[in-house]
This record gives sequence, C-alpha cells and structure tokens, in this order.
Amino acid sequence: MAEVLAALKPGPGGRYADGTLGGAGHAEQMLAASSPTGWLYGCDRDGDAVEAAQRRLEQNFAGRFEIRRGNFEDLAGWVPPGTCDGVLLDLGVSSPQLDRGERGFSFQADGPLDMRMDDRQALTAADLVNQESEERLAAIFWELGGERDSRRLARALVRERLVRPIRSTLQLAGLVERVSPRRGRKSHPATRVFQGLRLAVNDELGSLRRGLGLLAGLLRPGGRLAVITFHSLEDRVVKDFGRDRCRDYRFEGDVDVPELRIPVTPELRWVERKAILPGEAELQDNPRARSAQLRVLEKTGGDSTGA
Repeated sequence: MAEVLAALKPGPGGRYADGTLGGAGHAEQMLAASSPTGWLYGCDRDGDAVEAAQRRLEQNFAGRFEIRRGNFEDLAGWVPPGTCDGVLLDLGVSSPQLDRGERGFSFQADGPLDMRMDDRQALTAADLVNQESEERLAAIFWELGGERDSRRLARALVRERLVRPIRSTLQLAGLVERVSPRRGRKSHPATRVFQGLRLAVNDELGSLRRGLGLLAGLLRPGGRLAVITFHSLEDRVVKDFGRDRCRDYRFEGDVDVPELRIPVTPELRWVERKAILPGEAELQDNPRARSAQLRVLEKTGGDSTGA
C-alpha cells in the first residue's frame, strides 16, 4: 500500500483511475491522500467487488468517484484521455475471490470449477477442462502455468473426463495430485494448473497487452502508470510494454535495423528500472503480497497513440 502511494503520489485536485478495484483498499487510500478535491475513476470485472467498493467508498468519499463494472481495458471508453495523474492496476485474483469456494479459484475448499472474474461471461474453467483438446490443455498448463508435467496431466484429464465430467475444484486438484504427487514440494501440485486455467478463462494476458497502451493514453504529462504483477508472465508483458514506449526511436516493419531507426520523443519513462517489492509492513498485513512486484512508468511530453 505504501509503495503504491509513494509511486502515484496522489494529491489534492488530482484525478486517478483504479482499473482493478477489488476490495477498494487502494482506491480508498488514493481518495484519502487526494482530499478534499481529488477524483477517482474505478472499475472491476467482478460485480460483487464493484458493489462492495461502492458501499465502502460512499462512507467517506461520496461525490468524488465514479465506478463502473468492466475490464480495465474499458476505462479508455469513458475516462477522458490525457486527464489522469495516476492509473493503477493490481493484477491477479483477489482475496475475496480466493476465499469463496463457490468462485472456483482455489483448491483450498470444494466448489464448482468456475474461475470467471466476470460471471456474465459464458466460458468457465470446467468448459476448458471438459471440452478442449489434449494438445490445447497441455499448452495452457505449460505456457500459462509453467507446469512441467503438462502433457501427462492433459492426457490424464482427457482420460478422466471420458469416465465422468470434471466439475469441481477438489476433483481436479485430486486428479492432478494423483498424476503428479507432491514429493516434498511446498506448493500443491495443482497450483500451476489452476493458474493456467484461470489466465486462460479470463484472457488475462491478452487483456493486459491490449490495455496498457490504452491506459497510458489516459495520463497527462507527468502522470504515472503503476502495475502490480504476481508472476513472471504478467511482469514480462509490462516490461516489454515499457521497453517499447520508453524507446527514443521507432522502426518500420518487424526487424529493428539500427541504421533505419527513426528518432522520436519517448512516450513514457521508467520511474524505477527495477521492480519495487513489498515492504515488511505490507507483508505482515497481507502475506499474499510476497510475490508482488510493482513497476511504474511516467508519461513524458511525447506523442501517444493509445494503441
């Protein structure tokens, strides 16, 4: 929390956007720090999160925020471009989603194999597990989850679903553990499988790739984009985006030929070259933040395409 506030530096009269409201903890702190005249735009895919955030923020900040349900990509459709002093993304799954078994994100309690951040969408994790090909499932487990036993697990899932559909979190977790036993590992064998399925169901990396440029377009010069990631795939997308937008040249085509580079004014600059890690106070308050990394980019006076 302190690291985010230090990065965005919210102040009176500032305008901010939180693209992943969750429990509204960050939003509440940004509104408090920007009192009495700061403004916040907020959104979240999760309808329960939107309702809870609305109630929480109304208590002390009525009339100083606007919240809509949707993906952070959608912010560019209703927030005026070039007007925000700070934009925040806190990626991944929220504690309320993990803690409620009926949402299907966790194997700590039994629940339907759902994993949808937005329950208005049709596709669920059960659909993927029971309908996708063995090759596609193996790709999801390996490319999005980093699961080394991806092929063996995909083969076992396909065999299992011929006998009975795989519908619950504990059913899937139990199958994974039988095929790939723990053998002294600290984490549950199903951890990477669940991560891959969740990322696939919600198209999280695709949304991030599409959304970063749109969100940068909301910033005014000097405004900052802060992104909290929780695994290397997300972090790589943010680093690649920053590398592209911080360059002082562009090139035509797919190959960067130094002699053919065209000088441009960088659109963004890194505030810190290295990722900012959570402090001891944050870890004591929220142990789940141990894998979090914060990266911060600042808008320059360069042209923005918003693409």
